[in-house]
Amino acid sequence: MADRVTAYLGLGGNVGDVAASMQAAINRLNADPSCKVVAVSRVFRTPPWGPVEQDWFLNACAEIETELSAPELLDLVLRTERDLGRVRDTRWGPRTLDIDILLYGDGTVELDNLTIPHPRMAERAFVMVPLADIAGDVMLAGRTIRSYSETFADEGLQLSDAVLSA
Repeated sequence: MADRVTAYLGLGGNVGDVAASMQAAINRLNADPSCKVVAVSRVFRTPPWGPVEQDWFLNACAEIETELSAPELLDLVLRTERDLGRVRDTRWGPRTLDIDILLYGDGTVELDNLTIPHPRMAERAFVMVPLADIAGDVMLAGRTIRSYSETFADEGLQLSDAVLSA
């Protein structure tokens, strides 16, 4: 059996039944023999980010253990998005489901289509606050995820009633 790596994913969306889409994605990832979902954060309602006017998002993070390489995990994540109806048309625009690989083990990845740690994740409350739920003590650029998340107290995130399970 290949070595297992701990990876962290960000999940979100703002079109349709987002909580159901995120749970379906978690279920699909968990059903893949090369992945196991270990933990899922609370779900947060977050204001839209970027230049496109749109509805609030639901965001959460998941911890997985995987035997896949980072590019193989990206393929699985993109296939999961597509299978669940994601259409990529407007950058930073409305979406049914978005899954980002935030961290992959302790390493970095620099490919044309994949950068890990995820670029600018430390600047985004909708990533760092849910990630702190499940990875508060994990280090990123010399700081804990929790310490980053504490800088976003005034960003307007709201705890959602939605609950996701691993």
